[in-house]
Amino acid sequence: MPRPAYAAHLAIDPLSGEFADRSTESAYLAHHLARTRPQLAFTLLLCSLYFLGFFATDLAALGLAPDALLLLGARVLVAVVAGSCAWLAWRRPLASRATRLAATVSEVVALSCFMLIAVHRPGEFHWHAMSLAIMLLVIYLYIPNRLGYALGIAALASTCFLALTLAYAGMGFSDLLTLGMLLSLVNTVGALAARRYNAMAREEYRSSRILQHAAERDHLTGCYNRRFLHERLMVPAAPRAPAAPLTVILCDIDNFKQVNDSHGHTAGDAILQRFAALLQAVVREGADSVVRYGGEEFLLVLPDTDLEAGVRLAEWLRTRFAATPVDTADGGPALFATASFGVATGAPEGGAPLAALIDAADKLMYTAKHNGRDRVESLALSAPEMAAAA
Repeated sequence: MPRPAYAAHLAIDPLSGEFADRSTESAYLAHHLARTRPQLAFTLLLCSLYFLGFFATDLAALGLAPDALLLLGARVLVAVVAGSCAWLAWRRPLASRATRLAATVSEVVALSCFMLIAVHRPGEFHWHAMSLAIMLLVIYLYIPNRLGYALGIAALASTCFLALTLAYAGMGFSDLLTLGMLLSLVNTVGALAARRYNAMAREEYRSSRILQHAAERDHLTGCYNRRFLHERLMVPAAPRAPAAPLTVILCDIDNFKQVNDSHGHTAGDAILQRFAALLQAVVREGADSVVRYGGEEFLLVLPDTDLEAGVRLAEWLRTRFAATPVDTADGGPALFATASFGVATGAPEGGAPLAALIDAADKLMYTAKHNGRDRVESLALSAPEMAAAA
């Protein structure tokens, strides 16, 4: 389950404008993938059509010469590669890495063919520089890719173009200096604009994640709240395999009212936070859920966990919590507390109704309290019992 330490996970890198945490960045890219794929497809298709259409300038400059046919082949190659990548982005469920690969391959092929065109039309390097500047801005701003990749491709293309200009254009020093400054300006403006766009888009995503986090989690403990339980965990899901058990553990801190009455609510909050941290430390990331079920009650939802494993976990939590001192804010002696646990498991055909398991675990927890507290009671519900409770 996601950890509540959101400040670090949602930090934005000041240089790239992307999330510094790679898992958060991957989640952001996956969230926007449905919008990224058509954007990539449209941009590549439009650019390939324009690149192919500029063959008219080759004909105007070279006529029906062998060089013109060579440049036509280069332009067709760009159109085929970019068009194929556009088709894949539009029609196939590409992952984030695949969209980046499609963007990178299209950019590299297009820029390589552009260099070939510039060499075969050496008297027009001023116009080529303008064309390259436009291509670089498109790479930075309109073709979805990582800023680092775009910056690397653009810098390499600019360096190669300057080298070709020096070798083929016969420009004077002042013209070369002007051209170099122009490309430097284009790369700087493009990188800064791309970084600003990245940061703005991720700020929006970060705000939505923070709001979602606040709506789904308990402020004191960082655990999920009852709203998350009912809206996310208890909604109808795909049927579970009969062999895949579902276990819930309902925990209640013993004599919690006495702690609040004797030591104050600050001490009670410290015990709640310590117990919640212990629960969150043992669950499996992305599989299990910890819910603050009531004032001092917590619910663990453990998919693919049988009764034996659930009882083992509950016993470990029971003994560990009882042995863990909890420091209070007033500097007084550390407090110790215990908890009672109810463990219920079910795995009928079609999946275990979570509400039935929670109800069973709740009764088991009260049985544990009635039998002396600081203990674990467990039960595996049979398929008929689960069907009757559904």
